[in-house]
Amino acid sequence: MKEYQTIEEISGPLVFVEIDEPVGYDEIVEIELPNGEQKRGQVLESNEEFASIQVFEGTDSINREASVRFLGETMKMPVTEDLLGRVLDGSGRPIDDGPEIVPEEREDIIGAAINPTAREYPEEFIQTGVSAIDGMNTLVRGQKLPIFSASGLPHNDLALQIARQATVPEEIDEEGDDEDGSEFAVVFCAMGITAEESNEFLADFERTGALERSVVFSNLADDPAVERQITPRLALTTAEYLAFEKDYHVLVILTDMTNYCEALREIGAAREEVPGRRGYPGYMYTDLAQLYERAGRIKGREGSVTQIPILTMPGDDDTHPIPDLTGYITEGQIMMDRNLNSQGAQPPVNVLPSLSRLMDDGIGEGLTREDHGDVSDQLYAAYAEGEDLRDLVNIVGREALSEQDNRYLDLADRFETEFVDQGFDNNRDIEDTLDIGWDLLSTLPKSSLNRIDEELIEKYYREDAGEPDEESTSDESDAAESEAEA
Repeated sequence: MKEYQTIEEISGPLVFVEIDEPVGYDEIVEIELPNGEQKRGQVLESNEEFASIQVFEGTDSINREASVRFLGETMKMPVTEDLLGRVLDGSGRPIDDGPEIVPEEREDIIGAAINPTAREYPEEFIQTGVSAIDGMNTLVRGQKLPIFSASGLPHNDLALQIARQATVPEEIDEEGDDEDGSEFAVVFCAMGITAEESNEFLADFERTGALERSVVFSNLADDPAVERQITPRLALTTAEYLAFEKDYHVLVILTDMTNYCEALREIGAAREEVPGRRGYPGYMYTDLAQLYERAGRIKGREGSVTQIPILTMPGDDDTHPIPDLTGYITEGQIMMDRNLNSQGAQPPVNVLPSLSRLMDDGIGEGLTREDHGDVSDQLYAAYAEGEDLRDLVNIVGREALSEQDNRYLDLADRFETEFVDQGFDNNRDIEDTLDIGWDLLSTLPKSSLNRIDEELIEKYYREDAGEPDEESTSDESDAAESEAEA
């Protein structure tokens, strides 16, 4: 341990200290003020003469008389299975009035990269209970699938819904035994949120009982930007411990990654770094990859780490550096749509620009129902056709379209109101989602279902799905007669 009282400069969240020998990168630092108050920091850069330190709690009360101690180790997260059900702040300290955490181990928050040859390919279904995801953009264990949202859209409601509802359906072998006895857990990491949002998150977790299987990290908007850089690393370290040491299937929800990237830009400006695209650091791609690539499965281990990062696109711009770089690293994206939100859809997920690159490996017989892939493909094609026809209707009117075109228009409307708009409190299993899909597809003639196997059409097609029931028909005729008499 080395101690100095040689603070030369304080700039924003950074403290520059004169030293007589180099210290380690990412080394943890304790800063003790003359009044006895202590703060923690981390070495950002060092040479033979100076070390720059980012202070987690802010530099407001620090002066040149403070003592700086270099502890000779990187930051570690105290981990234990007892973290489930606990609420921590952005620095990993309990804020739920519970007992002190007694750790089983202390893990480095930087984590250890998974050897590519040791990775297990992700191909097992995770059910979120949200039809637009499960049916059309399926999430699988070990995947990283971000949600691209925008300011004013209800991405927090969707995040809470997934945290409440996400499960790993049991896989049953031929003898009827559960092949995977692993439990499911959620690590919920909120960065740069307001106190009001934090209270809403915690109230929802407690109301629904989801807190019992969750670990919640909450970094508030008025917390130092430096703390925001370590919060996701603490969360992912906890997830890795639960997954690879305790055999849990862990879903990590990171919201909002835009706030994290803004903290990176703020720190970069304080360090007077040469900015990259739109003022963000040139190393932001590498930094994000260090977080996202911690998702995955390891051969020989039962557990898995699955990530759903949520980000708000500044100006609704999907070419902005944050969604752009995130899209390069992750395996697809779930796109939230402002037009669907204005129509009242909950959640307002636009399935057409959304994508799950690993979906094909996580669905089908043995994982989900055998018709899953075909239903998804046919719904995509039918909904896209209906969307194109909406533009044509604005020009020529609906009366100018054929009967088949009008069926596609009706299907597109019903797809949004019945399939996508399910509400934030409705938990649908994959059977319910696919049944709704068949209800919609059965309004089309069998000859139009060119992406579905004939055997599946014979098994699931509903002959009366597009016909009005007898009661509604008689009601309409009675109304017509009354109108004629009047």
